[in-house]
Amino acid sequence: MRIVLIIGLYLPSPPTDPPFVSAVPSHADPVSAQRRRGFWLRQLHQWHWISSAVCLVGMLLFTATGITLNHAAKIEGAPRVDNRTAELPASLLAQLADAPQDGHAPLPADVAAWLGGELDLSLGRRPAEWSAEEAYVSMPSPGADAWLSIDRETGAVEFERTARGWISYLNDLHKGRNAGPAWGWFIDVFAIATLVFCITGLFLLHLHARQRRLTWPLVGLGLLVPLLLMLLFIH
Repeated sequence: MRIVLIIGLYLPSPPTDPPFVSAVPSHADPVSAQRRRGFWLRQLHQWHWISSAVCLVGMLLFTATGITLNHAAKIEGAPRVDNRTAELPASLLAQLADAPQDGHAPLPADVAAWLGGELDLSLGRRPAEWSAEEAYVSMPSPGADAWLSIDRETGAVEFERTARGWISYLNDLHKGRNAGPAWGWFIDVFAIATLVFCITGLFLLHLHARQRRLTWPLVGLGLLVPLLLMLLFIH
């Protein structure tokens, strides 16, 4: 009996049945695939509508001004010129003597404040171009050009502003011309939102392409037409 027990301890255990493995891989599970597709579809729709809401007004503005810029020669506004003159008080004129003889530096604060009230201007800390004879301040803005000149000897002040109308104003906003850093940041944010809008739209086209057979032919046409125009008609 003792020998039988010892031998039984060393006998190999009978083979057990391997665990059941599904013949269908998990990634091919139609339910899981449908859930994943639904998740990404919801995410894409959410990013798509949020980015479209952010860039909607900007898209309308840049599209409309794209047309006006493309036909700028045919859509011309009548420039309106505003010319004003003044003369610095003697106390302020003396401050110009301490200003630089050349180079770029803002006008003295008291001089800038007096000019702002006298000529209804907002000079801020705009740099002036100094020479021995005058101080010249360039003040361009969207849709307008302006300048201010101060004679350092006599104190004679001349200001001129040329406004070219609302269309020119919007066109300059389209180009970011003389619009300042805040508008530059807006253009960057708008561009990013537009990229998100277009990229999510591309993925949504991919997800719905099976039900819409013209999807990829139309996308290809949108690529082919400008490519052909660049190669054949732009030299």
